[in-house]
Amino acid sequence: MSLRTVAQAASRLGGADTLLVLLPGAYMTPEHYAEHFFPAAEGLPLDLLAVDLGLDAVSAGEAIPALVEQILRPARHTYRRIWLAGISLGGLLALSLNADHPGAIDGLCLIAPYPGSRLTTNAIARAGGLDAWQPTAEELTDPEFRVYRWLKAPPAELPVFVGHGRDDRFAAGMQAIAERFPAGSRQVVAGDHDWPAWRNLWEDFLDRGHFTA
Repeated sequence: MSLRTVAQAASRLGGADTLLVLLPGAYMTPEHYAEHFFPAAEGLPLDLLAVDLGLDAVSAGEAIPALVEQILRPARHTYRRIWLAGISLGGLLALSLNADHPGAIDGLCLIAPYPGSRLTTNAIARAGGLDAWQPTAEELTDPEFRVYRWLKAPPAELPVFVGHGRDDRFAAGMQAIAERFPAGSRQVVAGDHDWPAWRNLWEDFLDRGHFTA
């Protein structure tokens, strides 16, 4: 498959030593990132690349392998560090990539990460929670369950930011994900599953000093 990149992303590829690849949520386009997120990153030594994965490719399991082969591996020849960010479904996909391709990225920004289907989260809850849950071989054929296996013990050395809106309809599941990471890497802001909350989280993430000249 071929991943379409937003045209505005070219204006944010300015020769920095860090690349941040942005994964969109469902029904979101790279242009949304260009409109809402790119301006806040002006002046930072950071290249931004928003990609369009396509829901069909996500459903078919083709999106993550294509992202690794077409974007991340080639970028290693140019960039010293590669971060991955995602909103909603994009956040879940970022976690999925980490679960299936450990070491592929150097940092992770999860904004309102979708916690997965109820089939997945209910199965883990019935087992007594994530720490008690022991995945079966059948469960591990599903990328969502592989995400939660990874979340049982995320690598301590991986820089992570994770946040969501206080009134987000998926807030409970998002908070459960956030609690797998150090308290200092988490943020909750006023708002719902919408751009005002996501922009506030993005600005908070950028202000944390991960990207300095």
